[in-house]
Amino acid sequence: MLRNGLEPWHLLIVAIVVIVLFGSKKLPDTARALGRSMRILKSEAQAMKDESAPATAVTAPVETPAAAQSPSQ
Repeated sequence: MLRNGLEPWHLLIVAIVVIVLFGSKKLPDTARALGRSMRILKSEAQAMKDESAPATAVTAPVETPAAAQSPSQ
């Protein structure tokens, strides 16, 4: 009975239920809003990843031009 958890006719039933609940006119707006939310989530996750990367990475000391020149006296 439960060989496969999700068969094609299950997806069809889910699609029909979604269309009945939200209506066919609201589906494009809902999909657009979901896409925007996913993009925002992805960019925020990438920003958090970028912020934490320099804090954990060991960097070599940067030599400044004043320290690179030896005093001529």
